[in-house]
Amino acid sequence: MGRIDYLHDPAAPRANSVVPSVVAFLQNRAGQVLLVQRSDNGRWALPGGGHDLGESISDTVVREVCEETGITAQVVDLSGIYTDPGHVMRYDDGEIRQQFSICFRARPTGGELRTSSETTAVRWVAPADLPALDIHPTMRLRIAHAMDRTRTSPYIG
Repeated sequence: MGRIDYLHDPAAPRANSVVPSVVAFLQNRAGQVLLVQRSDNGRWALPGGGHDLGESISDTVVREVCEETGITAQVVDLSGIYTDPGHVMRYDDGEIRQQFSICFRARPTGGELRTSSETTAVRWVAPADLPALDIHPTMRLRIAHAMDRTRTSPYIG
């Protein structure tokens, strides 16, 4: 299923749903960031996805990271909550979703890199190589906030 993101675009369609979702910021011992190339829009992103009934939010993080990347993870802390109503995503099935994303810092605990039906590529990326990748501006913001260890409290906005 394809996806188009609209960010403060006056021509954007009106949202008809909101789904709590998570993304996970993981770095390996070399300081590289775990990224996926999404199959729905081709952009690079932190691994993540929607929260399911019956899960704790930290279980959602662990499940989504493993499903999309093959890497097992442990949640470390909260990096930020992102609820910009000016960011909507239109899916091929007619859903137009308002952003509601919670970013967590997590650490890898095992596993092997692999793709899934939601990812066309998975790799560890050096922070210096991030600017060259096609990453949505809202995802760049999450990455920047997660990398900034000097912040004393999570970003909420």
